[in-house]
Parts: sequence; structure tokens; C-alpha cells
Amino acid sequence: MFVAALGFAAGILVANYLWRSPFIWLTACLVAFAGMLAFWKRDGQLAYPLLLTSIAALGAFYLQAYDAAQVTPPDLHAFATGEGEVMVTAHVIREGLVRDSPYGGKQESVDLESEELTLPGRTSNAHVGIRLTIYSKESEEAAAETNSGESPLRAYAYGERLQVAAKLRMPRNYGNPGALDLAGYLASQGIRLTGSAQASRVEVLPGLAGNHIGLLRARARRSILTHIQTLWPGEPGALMQAMLIGGRAFFGRDIKTDFQRTGTYHILVVSGINVGILAFAFFWALRKLPFGETSATALTILGSWGYAFVADLGSPIVRATIVLNIYLITRLLFRDRAGLNALGVAALGMLVVNPRTLFEASFQLTFLSVIAVAGIAVPVLRRTVYPLQTGLKNLDSPNYDYSFPTQAAQFRSDLRLIRTQLAEIVGKRVATFITVRATSILLAAAELIVGSTIIQFSLTLPMAWYFHRVTTLSLPANALVIPLAGVLLPTAVVAVALSYVSTWLAWLPAQVAAYSLDLLTGTVHLFGHLHLSDRRVPTPSLMMSCIAVAAIGLALVLARRRANAMAIGLAILASAALALVLLPPRPQICPGVLEVTAIDVGQGDSLLIVTPEGETLLLDSGGLGATSRSDFDVGEEVVSPYLWSRGIRRLDAVAISHAHSDHIGGMRSVIANFRPHELWYGVESPTEGFADVMKAAKEFGVESTAHHAGDEYDFGGVHIRVLNPQTWWEPRNPAQDDESLVLHLQYGYTSALLVGDSHRRIEQLLIEENPHADLLKVGHHGSLTSSSPEFLAAVRPEFAVVSAGFYNPFRHPRPEVMARYAVSHISTYRTDLAGAVTFYLDGKAVTARPAPR
Repeated sequence: MFVAALGFAAGILVANYLWRSPFIWLTACLVAFAGMLAFWKRDGQLAYPLLLTSIAALGAFYLQAYDAAQVTPPDLHAFATGEGEVMVTAHVIREGLVRDSPYGGKQESVDLESEELTLPGRTSNAHVGIRLTIYSKESEEAAAETNSGESPLRAYAYGERLQVAAKLRMPRNYGNPGALDLAGYLASQGIRLTGSAQASRVEVLPGLAGNHIGLLRARARRSILTHIQTLWPGEPGALMQAMLIGGRAFFGRDIKTDFQRTGTYHILVVSGINVGILAFAFFWALRKLPFGETSATALTILGSWGYAFVADLGSPIVRATIVLNIYLITRLLFRDRAGLNALGVAALGMLVVNPRTLFEASFQLTFLSVIAVAGIAVPVLRRTVYPLQTGLKNLDSPNYDYSFPTQAAQFRSDLRLIRTQLAEIVGKRVATFITVRATSILLAAAELIVGSTIIQFSLTLPMAWYFHRVTTLSLPANALVIPLAGVLLPTAVVAVALSYVSTWLAWLPAQVAAYSLDLLTGTVHLFGHLHLSDRRVPTPSLMMSCIAVAAIGLALVLARRRANAMAIGLAILASAALALVLLPPRPQICPGVLEVTAIDVGQGDSLLIVTPEGETLLLDSGGLGATSRSDFDVGEEVVSPYLWSRGIRRLDAVAISHAHSDHIGGMRSVIANFRPHELWYGVESPTEGFADVMKAAKEFGVESTAHHAGDEYDFGGVHIRVLNPQTWWEPRNPAQDDESLVLHLQYGYTSALLVGDSHRRIEQLLIEENPHADLLKVGHHGSLTSSSPEFLAAVRPEFAVVSAGFYNPFRHPRPEVMARYAVSHISTYRTDLAGAVTFYLDGKAVTARPAPR
């Protein structure tokens, strides 16, 4: 079944990238299957690959048939411009939690299912998922506190019907190579639109919607979340909520980062390890009670589904529960050693339900982890640790020695001899503890280390591909954290259950869980703050990825062979994992050419400059506007993935034009990820954002340098003139657009002018500085305040690029401004339409090339 699942998945993979008519795939499946039947008795060696070919062709056919059967979603673009307000009538399908907004006031995120969308002259009755951020301003919170003491924003419950005046958007992916498929991720959760609304624009309508099961589940979750927060107030309660039932809890970003850096993030969210720990504890408790094997298994299966039901029923939880259930059933049928077969059954079932699950990172990580355990770690442990652990049973009965393999029998004999010698010195009881208990603990530790190491090596490729992380301290961190989680999760569940009876009864397990949480988070914090704990890596090359996949396959096969073959397989797996880290792909750059790339960061700016000598400079890092209610990190989620997709590991320099959040909001993450040598800036702004960037620069040893008009220097074979800010400029808070650092880059007979958000006043000063350039970065995202006709006449560019957000609320770039560029016959590119755009200046001419998506 495992091999059949691999064949089915291979067919899905091929069909996704190599489209053929479903009829062709079906024909190939039938022909291969007929060939298998013809050769079944005459030549089994040929029949077997024909059977796999048939299964793969079936997978390819199934994917395309599945895609064809999907209902075409309604066209919602008219309601999702992000400009005017749409009157939304909807009901809550997923509740949110009210939290402090990073921009003052309160906010919450809720999922709605629309009943009606209304615009002047247009109405849609489409039932679509909407993820809505509802917020209240700081002034509203202050007024409410003075008058009634209650926030104008409350948590909306499942089934409540709302009428909301909201600004809606279609989820859109950033147009850069390596960008996250955000639209696809939200679509997999049933979300077609996102938006925001002020709390005062939300009206609760009479009646309830949804279904009885959903209402029951929502009430149960709400009750559990309340009890958790009562038992562990504040941030510990938020962490408990996240670990126990996947609540939308809010805690410090530093905590989340520490879990990610140490490779223990799977503990912080409800994942397979959480499901496994709780199921094992429940099963163990049932076995201690007068329950037989069958009853304990049945109750554990029911309990796991009850837990999954309450814990959000997310895809990772459901997958972990299915795998757990199949394992328990096969164990009951004395087939617990056929772990890969059970895994194959689970994988086939999930791919039949939705073949596109194969392309989800969580699916791949879940099953690769189980493959590493069941297919590689368990066979290795059966030859090394398991015989020794079994040998500890009935140690005082030498007659049992004959039922063990030679290695285990010799191990038992040696332990008895050592115990006898120690007993003469420290007594029999102490000697027994040292030889039996301590040995048992060491063997359990060895089992954990071997399993964790193999999992770590096996997950190196997906971790590097999807998250660009190599958690070098994951092994010791998990070796300490998983046992703590093994105490924390069961005791926390017991405490919550007892709290429904009496808070006094829940006190002791709640204290044990609290101390375990303190130890766990302290361990994660300790490892997370070591610079060795997290190594960011670029996207692996296709060849290196294929080698890593082949290494996992070889280790899987050789783990069941002789000891020498097993050792070779493990060595190959470890070598491939190390190669992914130590042999990164070469940066994708064009030597001898000046490159200027406008990265699509939405409504913001970020320019990658690569000099003819290969030096790299990132000017601005994008970021969300000051009015945004999201804590999305553009530097971490957008700019860094693009640089990693180019094979870039380090930057030589970064620069910030001015201290507006849409230009420097992501710079802290960029500095942390790429450790540049220098930071350039113009005005030493007194703003909080600028101070945060300077703090990051100091933390990572980046040399900071101020540049002003009149400065000239060479950088990687390019001559740079600084045309702004002026030396007489006085910093202000808030920062001003006219503070922008303006750079003129000259390479041979070609040049580029990068003006930041400079307005007409600065443009008049630039006209006097001989600003001619072949490439112009359009000022202030194409607003009416910049790109004056006189300035364009002085620059005389051949190409221009404007960085703006798709359907941004400022309507940038303005049609009037774009008309000026058209009249001047300037070839103008827009990141909101073309995505990332690269310009190559070879010293004689300029070439424009939008990046492939």
C-alpha cells in the first residue's frame, strides 16, 4: 500500500506539471493494467512495474478529473477593489479573539460566510468565505472606557448574523519568484475574500445561521478557552490555548520566533506530536484501568476524533488523527510492524478525497516525518536499541536468556555481572537502580536521539524549500522539549477537565502544567537566542533537491538490509542533508551588468541592486502602511523569499530611503536574515521605526553610514552620486517624504535614478544636479505630488518603474501621471500588474525583463 501511494502521488505530480487529456491518462492506465494481467503469471518482475505505471496513470487521470469537476467560483472582482465600502450580510463560521492592535485600539479576525454582498447598483447572493479584520480605534476605546467601561469591539460567536460595511479584497499573491501562494492557502480554507471594517460599522442581525454541530463545537471551544484562561491567566493561557486546541491565541512574536528557530514550532500549534502525546497518555490510562486492549483502542479512537473536533478540525490535525487511528487498528490486528502499509492507506485515502493535498507543505511534512520514523528509524532501532530494551525484562531469570538473540543475551549477562559487583559496594537496591533503571533511561534517550536525528535529516529538504530554515539545534531542543510536552499536555488536559468540577481539584495538575510550561518555554528561549540555532538558507537547486529525495529513498530501502547497508543508507541521508546546508546554489546574477529589480511588495518600495562585480544592495524593504491593521511582516514573508529564490544568502549593503513604514517595515527581518555589512541612510529620523532598524543593525554588527547630497563613491564597479537629502534638512516626526535618499547610479554610458518618495520640491532641486538617467524609479508610487513634466524633461529616461499595490486605496499610480510618461514615450512598468521587474544596464543599453511567476 505504501508503494501504491507513492505511485498514485507520482501520477498526481506529473499531471500537475505535464497536462495531457484525461482520456490519454485513462487509456495509459488501462493499457498498463492489461499488460500487468497478461504478464502476472509469466513474468512477475515485469508485471509489478506495469502495475505501478497503471496506478501512476490513474493518479494523473484522477487529478485532472478532480480539477474539471470543481465548480467555477462566482466573479467577485467588482466587490473586491478595496476602495468603496461593500455592505456585507453574513454569518460567523469561525470565531475570533479580541486583542490589542499593534496600531492602537482593539482588533479581531473572524471568518464569515456571506449571504449577500451589496454595492450601489449591484448585488450578489454568492455564499463565499470572508476573512474580516474588525477593529476599533484608540480614541473609541478611550471614550468607551470613560463612559461604560466596555470596548466597542466584542468577540462575535459562531452563527451570529452580521451586517458589515467593509472594504473587501481578493487575496492576491505577490508577483515574485518564490512568493507564498497566499491565495491558494486561503482558498484551501474556503476563504475567497479578505477585508477590514470598523467596529462601529458592524450591526448584529436577529437570528442564527450555521448548523447544530457547528454551534455545539463553537460552544465547546469557547468554554474550554475560557477555562484555560481562568487556570492560566495572561500569556501562559494564550500558549496553553495554542498547544491544546489551536486557539487563535496571541502572544509575543519573539516567543513564536524562538519556537521556529529551534525547530520546536510543532509543539506550539496542534500538530501530530500533540495528538500522539495525548492519545498515548489516554491509551495508557485506559490500560491501567480495567479496560481490555480492544476497548482501550476503541475509546482512544473515539477520544482522538473528539479532540480533533474541538481542536479546530484543521487539515494537520485530521491527518494526524487518521494516521493514529490506522496505527491503533493495525496494532490491534497484530500488524503494528507494518507501519508503512498503514501510512500508505492513510495517504491514499487523503489523496482520493483531495489530490491537491499533495502540494501542501503540512501534508508533505506530516507524511515525511512518519516515513522517517516508520521506514528508517524503526528498522534501525530494531537492530540497535530495541533488543537491549527488551533484554531488561525479567533480568533476574537467566532462563529467559535463551529466548533472546545473542547480542541481547550477552547484554543481560553483563548487566547481572555488573550489578553483582556493584552490590558489594553500594548495596543491592542501589546497584539494581544503576544497572537497570539508569540503563533503561539511557536506552530511552538513545531511542529519542536516533529517531529525532533521522527525522531532522529527512526534513532538511522541505524545511529549506518552504521555510528556508535549517534548525541546527533542533535535535537537543526537541530532546528536552518533547519529554516536557509529554508531561505538560496530559496534565493540562486533566486540569481543564477537573476545572469543570472544581477549581480546587484542578489546582495540582494546573500547577504541574504551569511549571512544565515554564521549563519548556525557558528551554526554547535559551536555545532560540543562540545564533547557532537558526541558519537561513536559499531555495535548494532542482538537482540538489532530487539528490535529497533519492537519499531518503535509499535510506528507506537500505534500512531493512544488512548492518553495513543500513549504515551506508544513513550516511547517504546525512550527507545529503549536510550538502543542502553547506553547498548552497550559486546566486542567480549576471556578471558584468548592473541590475536593478523592483520587487513586488504591494504598496511600498524595495529595490535589489546587483553591481557588475556581484555586490548586492537592497534599497528599502517594503512594509505595510501606517493605517494597516495587520502584523504581516513583508521583509520576512515577501522580500526574503525572493532573495532566497535567487540563491542570495548575504547582502553586502542595505539602504533605507526614508522612515515610512511602507519602505522600512521589513528591514529588521532582512537584516536578521541576510546579515549585511553596511546600512546606508539619509536622515537620522527620530521615529520609532527608524530606531528599530538601527537597533537591529547594532544587534547584528552592521555598520551604519549616513549619506547626504554631494556624497560620491564607488560600489562594486558602479559610481554612486547622492542627490538628497540636503545637508540642511532637519529630521521630523513623523518622517517626511522629502527626506528620501536619492541615488544616481552610473555604469558605463547607462544610469539609473532612484528617487524614493521625493515630491516636486525635491525634484526642482534635482533638476539642477544633472539627473539624466536611462531608468527612473517613479517617485512616490506614481502620486500627483511627483513626476512633474519639468523633472521628466530633465531626466529623459527610456524606462521607468513604479512600485504600487494592487487596488491600493490611494489609487496609485494616478492616471494623470501615467499619461505624462506615455506622452514622453517612456516605457513604464508597474509592479502591481507585472510583478517583479528587472532592468539590466550593460553600460551601453538597458533591457527590461519582468520576472516569471
